[in-house]
Amino acid sequence: MKTVLPYIQIVVSVLLVTAILLQQRGTGLSAAFGGEGNVYRTKRGFEKIIFYGTIGLAAVFFLSAIVNILL
Repeated sequence: MKTVLPYIQIVVSVLLVTAILLQQRGTGLSAAFGGEGNVYRTKRGFEKIIFYGTIGLAAVFFLSAIVNILL
């Protein structure tokens, strides 16, 4: 288990970074300087799946890091 856990963390971290980058549509440095107005809208469809998947991946990554420390 000790030898497999770092590989699991690498795969989960790559998936987590990908999920985060998929959500970053429309935000950036231009929004900080007034380039885009923030309008509240609900997440629907694929965007909602990515959002909840990102939360799940973050939890899995956190738990795998805790298990790695304890072992």
